[in-house]
Amino acid sequence: MEAVDAAEPWPGVSVVMPVLDEERHLGEAVDRILRQGYPGELEVVLALGPSRDATDAVAAELARREPRVRLVPNPTGRTPAGLNAAVAASRHDVVVRVDGHGLLTDGYIAAAVRLLQRTGADNVGGIMAAEGETDVERAVAAAMTSRLGIGNARFHVGGSAGPAESVYLGVFRRATLERLGGFDESFVRAQDWELNHRIRQAGGTVWFSPELTVTYRPRSSLRALARQFYRTGQWRRQVMQRYPGTVSARYLAPPVATAAVVAGTLAGLLGLRPGWRVARWGWAAPVGYAAVVAVGALADSRPLPPGARARLPVVLATMHLSWGAGFWRGAERAQVSPRSAGT
Repeated sequence: MEAVDAAEPWPGVSVVMPVLDEERHLGEAVDRILRQGYPGELEVVLALGPSRDATDAVAAELARREPRVRLVPNPTGRTPAGLNAAVAASRHDVVVRVDGHGLLTDGYIAAAVRLLQRTGADNVGGIMAAEGETDVERAVAAAMTSRLGIGNARFHVGGSAGPAESVYLGVFRRATLERLGGFDESFVRAQDWELNHRIRQAGGTVWFSPELTVTYRPRSSLRALARQFYRTGQWRRQVMQRYPGTVSARYLAPPVATAAVVAGTLAGLLGLRPGWRVARWGWAAPVGYAAVVAVGALADSRPLPPGARARLPVVLATMHLSWGAGFWRGAERAQVSPRSAGT
């Protein structure tokens, strides 16, 4: 990234972070923000949900040591409510969203501010660079940066700079957030996509740049991954219901695959009964899906260590089928707890 010129007039920046059960990563995430070397004024506002681990103690110690860090309560623990609470408590004209398990790369804030000024965009953002530390996390990271795993969104797989449908996290003009009413708290998930959609509907610009990279720490277990993508599927259905014009093949692929696998498996089992032999063709759906995942995983796993490579097919299937199951259930019937509402 370009070197920061301290002689330029830099606007003040407020970094807002909704936090829930982030004991493991919070200290490093905040430290990365404070070490940015941004030449303008900088504050960090943490919106604390009802964590079950030592997150609150970590946050309190960060605020005690660093006057630029402030804490606000987020009793619901839900991401959009936390973001709105942090924005309301902040004071600068540029608002940078960061998650408790997101690590900003050096110079990220200065580069984003330059982009806001140069492009006139309302929100700028870049790549969600998933990086794991264990074999499961490395497999999840590979799946989340793969077209087979997550689709072709530029903030996952990269691409050229320019206007975009959405970006990862985001660096906003405060005036835009205030004009549009902030994040929609009815969207427990997908609230960033929904806000970016409203920005574009209002004639604004969302700008993607591969220059902006945030390291993302993925879920550390298949159970946590399944829960994450199940909720994502539920709320993606709600997005489609509210904005039917946004329906695309990328969002429909997981529910279609899930329905085919379930229907094919049931038909195949029915074909084991006398007189139902033709139903055995139903096995083609789950077997075909498994073959696609296995071949795709083989292509995507080449740079991975053996343990992560072996887990990648299971990770891909967990993401697809959990998303699909959540989509078919729908958010209306979901009993959404704060702990299921994070990114």
